Parts: sequence; C-alpha cells; structure tokens
Amino acid sequence: MIISVASGKGGTGKTTIAVNLALSLNNVQFLDCDVEEPNAHIFLKPKITEQKKAYIPVPEIDESICDTCGKCSKVCVYKAIAVLPSRAEEKGSVLVFAPLCHGCGACAALCPKNAIREINREIGVVEIGSCGEMEFVHGKLNIGEAMAPPLIRQVKEHIDPKKTVIMDAPPGTSCPVVTSLKRSDYCILVTEPTPFGLNDLVLAVEVLKKMKIPFGVVINRSDLGNDLTEEYCRKEKIPILMKIPFKKEIAMAYSKGEPIVMAFPEYKKDFIALYDEVLRRIK
Repeated sequence: MIISVASGKGGTGKTTIAVNLALSLNNVQFLDCDVEEPNAHIFLKPKITEQKKAYIPVPEIDESICDTCGKCSKVCVYKAIAVLPSRAEEKGSVLVFAPLCHGCGACAALCPKNAIREINREIGVVEIGSCGEMEFVHGKLNIGEAMAPPLIRQVKEHIDPKKTVIMDAPPGTSCPVVTSLKRSDYCILVTEPTPFGLNDLVLAVEVLKKMKIPFGVVINRSDLGNDLTEEYCRKEKIPILMKIPFKKEIAMAYSKGEPIVMAFPEYKKDFIALYDEVLRRIK
C-alpha cells in the first residue's frame, strides 16, 4: 500500500506528518520524492548504504549522417532540438538543448537516417539506506537541473510492494507532484487554516480529483488562523483525518530535527489512529 503525503504549498508540515506517520508504523518504507529539496533525512537520520547516479537519455547527433531534414525538431514537443537547414554551400547543423530534453526518445526513434543515438546525462543521485528497521530512499537533484520528474520516477523504482510505503511528495500542484502521486492508494493532504493554505488546498484537491486518488486532510497548527478550511472540507465532504494544534514544544523539537513521536511519545497513538482511518477509507 502506498500512502502519499502532499500539500498545495510549502511550509504546512507535510514532511512532519510523513515522518511521524512512518515512525509510528511497522514494516515501513519511506520515500522522499521532494528531490529538489529533500529534508526527511534531517529527522529520520538514516544510514545511507547505497548511492546510485541518476541519468536521463539525451540525443547526440551524428552530423556525418544527418541531412538536417528537421523531423527530430518537429517531433520534440519540448523544443529541445533546433535544426539549422543547409543554405547554398553551407552544411546545416542540429543544436541540442540538453536541459530541456525529457528523454522521451521520439527523435531517435523517428530519425529516417538513424543519425541520433541517446547518451546518458547525469541529473542527480538516488540514495538508499535505513532508519532502524525502516527502509529509506530519497533523491537529490543536481543544482541547476530544471526537471525533477525523471529523478522522481527513478526514486519510485525502489518501491517495495510488500511494505507500507509512506511517500513524501513535493509541495504544490505541478508536474513533480503529479509524478509523485501516481500509483498512490491514498493521499494525505496537509494544510494550515490560513487564506494561503486554503487557496492552495483547493488547487491540490482538484488535482487529486482528476487523478482519481482518494484523499483526506490533516490540518496542522489547527488553532491558528480561521475556520474557513474546515468549512470548505465540510462543504466538499472531504474527511478531516487529524488536527494538530500549534504548540511551542512541538516547534522547538522540529527546530532541533526531532520527530514529534520521539520528543512526545504520547502522539504516537494519534498517528496510528491516522493510519487506521486511512486504511479504513481505502477498504
């Protein structure tokens, strides 16, 4: 079973919920798919035992064969290839913008001259380790890389279907989020009772409805802000799975990199109850 934890915006406590839920369960695998800014390791402190470089295939043009017909450029919807056609006695050329390439392989497959081969370009690293009995996997995107989805897919290749998978998704509603949420059995949306929190929660809800993934809401810092978030959930018949009040002690533990269930063991039963509620709704 795959339970993803997401949020419409950053800073709502998404990683906090994911980490503490994982620490409250047995036979768990934790995946941090927020590859642009992974931070679950700060709290879980895993022992990394394996590192794998992550690559994306990009085209390399053999200009001795290429006749600059332009089919590769036409098929590339991401505008990663530009063809400068031949003029008079000047031979044309093909420009490849590797950072824009999504590695779909269409250009190589459709080249009539077989003048394109794919080479691997490093985009980041996947690290695998453990936190006690919990298996831990996360990805780190290289600085300056524009695309997170290829690395997220490589992180998700390590999903163990025999375990309860807790997946920390990136914030927002863009392509990295959609890539992370695919194949999830349930999604926990973490929000806060503020105008910004509600606005981005509405966007995240629309994404999950389109993806047909069942979901519920956890309201963090629930005693701050206003009641509009709860009113919205009631109106849309979205289950509120858990509410966490704002407490100085929790904030202080967070600032030291201490999970809630480690600093305050009494909260473990609340996260177990959260899991049981998710399990009930899936079934």
